[in-house]
Amino acid sequence: MTAHRALLLTPTPNGNGGFRDSAFVKNKELPIHRWVPWIAGFSAQFVDDCLSKYLPRNGKKDYWVLDAFAGVGTTLVQAFTQGFNVVGFEINPYAALASKVKLAAAEINSATLRAQISGFDKFMRHRCDSRNGRPRSQPPPGFSGRTELFSPRIERQVLFALDYIAGIQLPIIRDLFRLALGSVMVSFSNYSYEPSLTRRSAVDKQPITEADVRAKLSEKLNLMAEDVEWLRREIQNLGRRPRGRIYAETIFDAVETLGRKNFIDLVVTSPPYLNNYHYPRNTRPQLHWLGFASGRGYRGAKESSSFGKFWQTVRDLAPINLDFDMPALSQIMKEIASRNVEKGSYGGPGWANYVASYFNDTYRLCNVLSHLLKPDAAAVIVLGNSILQGVEVKTDYYFGKIAELCGLSFEDTILLREKRTGTSIIQSSVRVDKAAVKTVLYESAIVLRRRDSNS
Repeated sequence: MTAHRALLLTPTPNGNGGFRDSAFVKNKELPIHRWVPWIAGFSAQFVDDCLSKYLPRNGKKDYWVLDAFAGVGTTLVQAFTQGFNVVGFEINPYAALASKVKLAAAEINSATLRAQISGFDKFMRHRCDSRNGRPRSQPPPGFSGRTELFSPRIERQVLFALDYIAGIQLPIIRDLFRLALGSVMVSFSNYSYEPSLTRRSAVDKQPITEADVRAKLSEKLNLMAEDVEWLRREIQNLGRRPRGRIYAETIFDAVETLGRKNFIDLVVTSPPYLNNYHYPRNTRPQLHWLGFASGRGYRGAKESSSFGKFWQTVRDLAPINLDFDMPALSQIMKEIASRNVEKGSYGGPGWANYVASYFNDTYRLCNVLSHLLKPDAAAVIVLGNSILQGVEVKTDYYFGKIAELCGLSFEDTILLREKRTGTSIIQSSVRVDKAAVKTVLYESAIVLRRRDSNS
């Protein structure tokens, strides 16, 4: 297990402002981080570099690290395992479950967990081999799509798994089992992530009619048990138990929720990009089958409360204006609104509303950060530019300028990656070559600081 520690912390020089690659894909090899695939996350090594660069190493460990968009907990776990106190906000219920279970994993008794996994394996072998047995659990009402999520024989196994999970007495172990099921369910479904949730038939793949759900889930659970044992040793070696909390709600209410101001030493986070990646839609199987949403659509997923909203929620509204004065950004919105007007809300006007909603939420977020950060504390925000209706929006630049309106200093912009994939929308110059100027998609980290005069 010592090798895991070295893998997490050994520095690798690079030219991107001292930061290693921010791509989440590297987390697939790391304990705890590897539990849940998450396309929008960033790497544990990148978080390590932020902690090293922006938190003084003077022997003090009683720092607070915030992730305003915690996702599946990369920032929280990485800081927590190094002894820092952490707090996170995550509005997607499935992602919040992942962060919650990861932070609580060190409290799990590994012998109890392994006994529960063994019980699950025996239960599934018995029930799934019985032709007469019927599961008590039922498919979630209202879950629908062009293709059934699970083929009949697989669905029966999934329902039996839910029967077993419902009978687990310890909430944290029950949640760990739920998370394990959520992390593997798409792999034996008739859907695929390429990169967004889509039907297998839409990407020329055959439906999955047969799968061993017991074996797949047991494999994931045993990997998680191994990581729980590793994490318990890591926390014991710290000599202190850091504090950690995840709130399954919006960051906008953080000041009221936490009841504190000016106590955060470092923010490392990545808001949703201005690319309309629809988190509720892309976690729809997990939201419905784990009981977070019911009925058609995304009720329970807090879609309209998400940062930036989504194009789908604002496209049909009357024109939305910025809540602050920034002529250059207003001009970009006008340019977008002028494109493809014959398509109505599906053309430029609808996308201009999305841009306005996104940056109005940016303004709200920066005001929250200005109240939570300690004097001179830093916030590292990972962002990427976007192309809407053929118009480039340099999200990182405008994010920094909006932060200045909220009393934060826009200290730096650090290029992390170029030619980001899967993020272009409607006439991207990268994808369909219709924009007037060739534009490269990139990902960068902006660094903000709280000014001493902020209250």
